[in-house]
Order: sequence, then C-alpha cells, then structure tokens
Amino acid sequence: MTLLAWCAAWLLDRWLGDPPHWPHPVRWIGALITFTQRQVRRLCRQDITLRIGGGIMWLLVVGVSWGTAWGAIALATALHPWCGWLVEVWMIYTILATRCLDDSARAVENALRHGSLAESREKLSWIVGRDTSALQPAQIQRAVVETVAENTVDGVIAPLFFLLLGGAPLAMAYKAVNTLDSMVGYKHEKYRAIGMVSARMDDAANFIPARLSWLLFSVAAWLCRQDAARALRIGFRDRRNHSSPNCAWPEATVAGALGIRLGGPNNYFGQRVDKPWIGDARREIDVDDIPRTVQLMWVASTLALALFALVHLAFSGGLS
Repeated sequence: MTLLAWCAAWLLDRWLGDPPHWPHPVRWIGALITFTQRQVRRLCRQDITLRIGGGIMWLLVVGVSWGTAWGAIALATALHPWCGWLVEVWMIYTILATRCLDDSARAVENALRHGSLAESREKLSWIVGRDTSALQPAQIQRAVVETVAENTVDGVIAPLFFLLLGGAPLAMAYKAVNTLDSMVGYKHEKYRAIGMVSARMDDAANFIPARLSWLLFSVAAWLCRQDAARALRIGFRDRRNHSSPNCAWPEATVAGALGIRLGGPNNYFGQRVDKPWIGDARREIDVDDIPRTVQLMWVASTLALALFALVHLAFSGGLS
C-alpha cells in the first residue's frame, strides 16, 4: 500500500499539477509562517533576539506541520483504512512539484518564443527571487534553467527522500522547512537574523538530496542523450560555486549536461549579488535549453522515485 500511495500521488502530480484555487498545505504553512514572523518581529528587536525568535518560529512551524499531517492520517485511518490511505496520497501529491516546475518553465519559454520580453520577465518573476525587470533573453533562459535544476531537489528529490525516511508526515515537515527557507532564509538585512535558523536547517535537510541529484541528473543526461560524462565532471568540479552548500550540485550537473554556463551576477531585492559562474560556455544558452532542462528534470525525478521505491522494498521485505 505504501508504494501504491507513492505512485498514485506521483501520477496525480503528473496529470494535475497544482491548480491555483485548490486547497494546498504549503499555502497554510505559508500563512502560519507569516503570522508567526509578525509576532516574532513584534516581540524581538535586536539581532540576537530575532535569531532566537526565528529558531522558535522554525520549531513551531515544522512541529505543527508534522503533527497536523500525522494527526490527519491517524484520524482518517481510524475512520477507515482506505480513508487514511487517501489522505496520505493527497498529502504526498501536494508536496511534489514536478508538474508545477514544468508548467512554470514552459510559461516563460512560451513568452520568449511567442510573446514579448516584458511578458517573459513577468512570468519569470513568479518563480525566482531575483530582479527580472532588466533581464535580457539569455539571462531569462539562464534563470529558468537554474530554477528548474535547483527546485528539482527542493520540489521532488528531497520530498521523496523524506517520504522514504518517515512517511508523509516527515515529508510534510520537510516542506515546512523548505517553505521557511523560501520565505525568510535570505542573507540581506531584513531577514538575516530572523531567517538564520531556517536557512541553515534547509541546508542540512537538502544535504543528501542535493548530492543525489548529481548522480540522478547525470544518469538522466545519459538517458536523454546529453553529455553524461561532462555532467558528472562539471557537477563535481563546480559543486562549491554557490553561496549555498547544495544549489551548485544540480545546477552544475545540468550545466555540464547541456554544455552551458549558469550563475553569474544578479540583483536580489535591490542588492547586487556577485555569484561565481557554473559550468563551461561551450556554446551560448538558448531558449531550447528550457525544454531540455525540463526533460532532464522529469527523468531525474522518475529515477528518484524508482530508487527510493527499491530502497523501500529492500528494507521492508516486499510490497507494502
């Protein structure tokens, strides 16, 4: 039943994605973060107290997310085992973001091919934290490739990894960790103190999944007839070319597979951030690299599901 739930949730994500008006746990987690952050800022004024308050906020949001998920499944199972199974499938479906990444990337691609530069900048601004108002087509294409590569870890590989370790409640707790980082885990002045714990805990949570992405993207490159050997080499060589200890692993592997260069300087919230370059510019990036990256994402994500299913089978002793 466990693997059946994983596969059912995977297919639901593949077919449905995240319809904007459907109820979604991440929106509830985001609302809890916003409310808790407001209370912390009201009570804490100095850096040290903001760091402590940010740590308490992290514990509260992650704990509530895990507890609510566990309680919902337990209550539904008490009503009927199939009710519990359906709730578990729904939860797993909501934490996967493969189709959402696909749709978001292709929306920017479509704007680049058939729309205006202004439209492509606007569509990109929905999925990245950088300033998109002055980006040129090559910069937009690079941003999309980076976002899909990085978020394959956050949105697919890591949730599946924690699903393997602790079922849907732990996967939901991971989603809370990741949402905290995406909302407050920034290094600029406003969030540096209150988001310190969230940023560091997200780094810890993604440590193993990011490194798995190096292998998964490399195998995906081979299956997609890209340069798998270069993906492995560049992925390992440039793994430290990022302020995050995790982001460069998937980005560098994809850059190697496609023979392009990612990274470089960007503007975030009005501040210029000079990032190192990732990969070798064997050719100029172009709009076709967006669907190529999406294909790599789908294949790497499917490989992750297969890998974790095999690990589950090996340790559970059979289908369960």
